[in-house]
Amino acid sequence: MKSNIILKSFIGFSLIYLLILLFGKEEIAWFLKPFLLPFLILAVYVHDRFITKKVLLTALTLSWIGDIILLFADKGELYFIAGLIAFLLSHISYIILFSKQLKIYLKKSKTIFWVGVTAITLYLIVMMLILMPSLGDLKIPVFVYALTISIMLLFALKGFMNWHKPASTYILIGAIVFVASDSILAFDKFYAPLQYSSFLIMATYLIAQYLIVIGILKLNQKK
Repeated sequence: MKSNIILKSFIGFSLIYLLILLFGKEEIAWFLKPFLLPFLILAVYVHDRFITKKVLLTALTLSWIGDIILLFADKGELYFIAGLIAFLLSHISYIILFSKQLKIYLKKSKTIFWVGVTAITLYLIVMMLILMPSLGDLKIPVFVYALTISIMLLFALKGFMNWHKPASTYILIGAIVFVASDSILAFDKFYAPLQYSSFLIMATYLIAQYLIVIGILKLNQKK
């Protein structure tokens, strides 16, 4: 019950934050951003104990640290790299989380899986081909990051093939939207500035984190 109330509070606070961003009040949004993910962290913390709880809390905490570091990205590239590292570790935590949850509940068509693998591979190739000419010294770090989020998405896809619904659907959609959020950020920073980029990045990011949390909690509900 406590967890549900906190999750609803996250939705409400996120909507207020996104509206502030949409109306261009980024100086106010700057102060509010560090208070977003603590709602999800607290919701997971007060939830009943489950096997991957600590891993999920680690992933969310690392994302929160990344959020705070990236607030200062305009002060120097070092902050952007540090934020990138925090989110890289967060995605690695999500990979570990999904792998620990890979229990066999049901089997779906292998065709769906291989279509997904092909799509993820094509995404990685196309994204790097677009970004590579403008990455400079960040070619290797950005490639490692793009590869990591692709692997995270692959593990979410594997979970979708085995976990029960609706949890599997929430997690897969959350992972896809997370990749979309990171892609918008990378495209905006390294290729061409996008209109409403801050709003788009944060809207997709918050939706992704929420869906993954909801999915994992539903996957670990006591029967």
